Amino acid sequence: MPSGAQTLLHSLTSAGVTVCFTNPGTSEMHFVAALDGAPSMRAVLTLFEGVASAAADGYARMADRPAATLLHLGCGLGNALANLHNARKARTPLLNIVGDHASFHAAHDTPLQSDIDTVARNVSPWVRRCRDAASLAGDVRDALDAALGPPGQVATLILPADVSWSECAAAVFAASPRTPPQVADETLQAIARALRAARRPALLLGGRALREPALGAAARIAAHTGARLLGEVFPARMQRGAGLPAVERLAYLAEFARLQLADIDHLVLVDATPPASFFAYPGQDSRLVADGCALHALAAPQHDVHDALQRLCLLLGAQDVAPALQPALRPPRPRGRLTAHKVCKAVGHLLPPRAVIVDEAQTSGVMLPHYTAGAPPHDLLTLTGGAIGMGLPLALGAAVACPQRPVIALVGDGAAMYTLQALWSMAREGAHVIVVVLDNRSYAILNLELQRVGAARAGARARAQFDLSEPALDFVALARGLGVPGVCARSVEAFIDAFEHALATPGPHLIDAVVQPAIAGLRLRLLPRVLQSLQGLPRGVALGIKRRLAP
Repeated sequence: MPSGAQTLLHSLTSAGVTVCFTNPGTSEMHFVAALDGAPSMRAVLTLFEGVASAAADGYARMADRPAATLLHLGCGLGNALANLHNARKARTPLLNIVGDHASFHAAHDTPLQSDIDTVARNVSPWVRRCRDAASLAGDVRDALDAALGPPGQVATLILPADVSWSECAAAVFAASPRTPPQVADETLQAIARALRAARRPALLLGGRALREPALGAAARIAAHTGARLLGEVFPARMQRGAGLPAVERLAYLAEFARLQLADIDHLVLVDATPPASFFAYPGQDSRLVADGCALHALAAPQHDVHDALQRLCLLLGAQDVAPALQPALRPPRPRGRLTAHKVCKAVGHLLPPRAVIVDEAQTSGVMLPHYTAGAPPHDLLTLTGGAIGMGLPLALGAAVACPQRPVIALVGDGAAMYTLQALWSMAREGAHVIVVVLDNRSYAILNLELQRVGAARAGARARAQFDLSEPALDFVALARGLGVPGVCARSVEAFIDAFEHALATPGPHLIDAVVQPAIAGLRLRLLPRVLQSLQGLPRGVALGIKRRLAP
């Protein structure tokens, strides 16, 4: 008879879960041993649990099927929590396997004993502790059903060591994702009436609505009704580029997002939540829509989003309307002193077809959406939950899911240091990931937030909390120490040479782009022009921002 660990692995692979990002310990040794008998399972070793959780997230976003993690006890789960939080906000289907002490060992309260169930519930809507080997196969099936949704979610299965080593009847089953429910006809009819009556309508797209074919249906509705197409601030996966519908993403800064939404009288939510500011600020409402704007929920995350948009399209008579598509337009090759916006310009100039961009560039990436809008079609993955340290491992997972596609990870220097261990796994797996560290020697976004929250004027001690220049981080040495070739670029020409070489050469690469802070030294009143370029805002909205923020 197979062991519980063997049954678990065979159950996973028979259900189509063929990748597991691991950081095992003693309680997971039977799972590790069982890998030799499960050649269909690809086990990707990571050096930190936060890498494993974000890599599983990146894999699932691109593969449209779950990956598994293998974590060691409550402490290992704790190390993975920040990026499991990001996965939860992305509604990623992810199976979180957490090993535990043998059931009879818990009473001894040994050093690594902890309440795993409570820790897991912070990031995982579905949590179950496997009680015995006889129930293991059913628990795995239920966990995968929960992870697949709809909507997708993190499902956590706690696996005591004695369940892993006990004999267990083999079980093979296929994954059976539930068919998402359709939106009611009455909802569609009410929204169609609202769009016909609206003077300045908009559709706010999130989740699956930012991917084809739902994106095309939304664009036809927008073209027919005169609605603006808006996207959520941090999409889990957005398909964009030349030949695809252009979507104006909401700004991260609440002041600007509020003005983007100021003239809208009807806002239709499509797999998106009502807009709210990322943080609370003194004297400001957290809601971003104007008081007179009517909100309409077309489709929630559990619904069949594409079906809802298609049916609304038919109801409005928009099925044959030509949608507005993004023209092919690349920025010219940049020259001169290396700045963050020239790095973004170079990426837009050179971006190959079918690339995957992982954007955790923070303030340094403010011009990236503008310069890549007309590049060849590509996928964009962003920081859905706001917990930084996602970029490098998310790129690892995306590269494992799509080995024939180049993955470009743009990360801030501060964010890169959270999960730098991902470079080692990229080297071990031969993943074609081009890591661009936008190295401004600062937590620049926090300098901006210090202004926005109305804190007292910052002195030297306050500014020191955001300074990364003393000592300067040597990302080239760090990358080489983890098995990834690295190069430092201090000029536009050096950056372009390094980027072209990395695109043409398989395997991982790191480019340390030493740039000046993009926003850190600016006051809010100087940002409207940057935002207009970033979001493609109508000129009137940008002028409204300028008037509002002018001294």
